Amino acid sequence: MTEDTFTITTDAGTIAGAAGTGGGPDLLLLHGGPGVTDYMALLAGETGGWRGIHYQQRGLAPSTTDGPFTVARHVADAIAVLDGLGVAHAVVLGHSWGAHLALQVALAAPDRITGVVAIDGPGLSGDGHAPELGAALRARLTHEEAERCAEIDERLGSPDATDADLVASTALLWGSYFAVRADAEPMPADLRASLAGTIGTMGSVYADEFADDAFAGKLAHLTTPTVVLAGAASPMPVAASEEVAGLLPRGEPVVVPDAGHLPWAERPGYVADALARLPGPA
Repeated sequence: MTEDTFTITTDAGTIAGAAGTGGGPDLLLLHGGPGVTDYMALLAGETGGWRGIHYQQRGLAPSTTDGPFTVARHVADAIAVLDGLGVAHAVVLGHSWGAHLALQVALAAPDRITGVVAIDGPGLSGDGHAPELGAALRARLTHEEAERCAEIDERLGSPDATDADLVASTALLWGSYFAVRADAEPMPADLRASLAGTIGTMGSVYADEFADDAFAGKLAHLTTPTVVLAGAASPMPVAASEEVAGLLPRGEPVVVPDAGHLPWAERPGYVADALARLPGPA
């Protein structure tokens, strides 16, 4: 697969990414995190026949490292990418936090987004099942790893926390995202993190979207066809995806057996099948 890189200028900085050159319907890919390196190239085996478009979300170079780190700003960035590339209609696929963002983009541009694939994202309100996710991740660690994780968590909760601490935490917990830690694929060697991007974005999710069931209220009116994938053995509770799918008028839940938070890695084909179930962009 060959790609051309691009840089889009927004009213709040630049967004950099890459788009496939082989033709096919447009597929906007939104990475999780938030505040981590774009890793959506890992899904290349699932997106054959599509023109994949992915970008580094704000917080890390080569995109702007500045905020605002709000849901509204991330949505505006995604739409700016579509505008800048001249994309009139697209399917959007998001993973983890990116699954939430994908739904928000569909809400903001229902005339342009023809389908959504939301992979193992958070729930609808309150804490989005974040405490359960964190507990499940740490429960899969060895005693020694758990002690090391506690040390990093303490630093992350202090005013002296750094981006390096967030990368160290991610590296330690990486295997716990898989159904079988011993079979986990290696974490991308180039993974970087923005603590400001992570804290700011998730703070906006909780305060602006999950409070008072604001997001749930909007989602109940989203008629875009949506496949919601959840890993049966993911540390993110399946209930989170079931909540989302159950509220969507045209939501289809799919639980991927023997898969964790990155289901394409352990059960190849399920993401491609989800895409095939959706109407392609006009």
